Amino acid sequence: MTASLTGPHATPHIPESAYAIRTRGLSKSYPGPEGTLTHAVDGLDLDVPQGETFAFLGPNGAGKSTTIALLCALARPTAGHATVAGADVLARPHEVRRQVGMLFQHSAMDPDLTADQNLYIHARLYGLSRRHARRRATEVLELVGLTDRRCSPVRTLSGGMRRRLDIARGLLHAPRVLFLDEPTTGLDPYARAQVWEHLRALRDRHGSTLFVTTHYLEEAENCDRIAIIDRGRLVAQGTPVALKTDIGDDRVVLSTSDDVTAQRVVRRMAPSNRDITVDSDGVCLRAPDGSAWIPRLCAALEGHGVAVHAASATAPTLDDVFFHHTGRSLHATQPARTPTTTVPRATTSEAEGGR
Repeated sequence: MTASLTGPHATPHIPESAYAIRTRGLSKSYPGPEGTLTHAVDGLDLDVPQGETFAFLGPNGAGKSTTIALLCALARPTAGHATVAGADVLARPHEVRRQVGMLFQHSAMDPDLTADQNLYIHARLYGLSRRHARRRATEVLELVGLTDRRCSPVRTLSGGMRRRLDIARGLLHAPRVLFLDEPTTGLDPYARAQVWEHLRALRDRHGSTLFVTTHYLEEAENCDRIAIIDRGRLVAQGTPVALKTDIGDDRVVLSTSDDVTAQRVVRRMAPSNRDITVDSDGVCLRAPDGSAWIPRLCAALEGHGVAVHAASATAPTLDDVFFHHTGRSLHATQPARTPTTTVPRATTSEAEGGR
């Protein structure tokens, strides 16, 4: 489906220096079978102002982690260019790595060391002096609310605490941009809410730019703006409210005694509505002011001998936005069409340059 993208002139009032991340035509391709190319990231244009919480929304295999690898200068783009914290990822990769923090999908902490020991070691790897490393470990533990667990071995911490400790690790060298790749995967709802509470406090207190990749719709709602990526391509971006408003119509669902007949009756009542479908929930359609349609639909169906067991009208969701632009649900199981998008391992020289 065709999407209306927010292009380079979407926010002309923001000067170039005010952007934490800018990309133009950013692409990453891999050799495919018989000399073909597989596009993991395909022509990406992004504008992320400083201090913004920006979500990259898409299913597994969409190209989210590959994009982070490109923006952190851990992989080289095939085409296009990008600047992060004012540094070009190709011309100044070492500077990019010094300016960014990274939260990986899996913890990088040694479970047998204490929280304080882990942070001290990582701070030293970033090149901080012994005194500075100890001070920063204390500061970031306080920032994420783990001061009272500084002497606890990491293996004794809950999942939510470990994730907050991972965030603390990413903040040791005071990065201007913090990348969070699936920050709450595997956490229960309470732990997930705690992590987001600390992320919001981090942005509000320090003006940090947060770039979050996720396939959780509720996480995307926490962000200032969202970009939806599907199969390597950007299909839409905007605020959560604006993206849902663009769809406009409510989703009406009718559970009936005869959904097939109900579908025919509803289609005659709304011949211009082509999106009248039947699924496990019942008869589904899009309609402006859906709650006002329900009494009319129920009366018409009863006149045809079809009993209505349940009826509902809901405003558009981010999953509806994704379906509108891609033709499928975000949570639908889809075969991956791109190579694995885990972050590539940096070479020895690259890793040293990032410290």
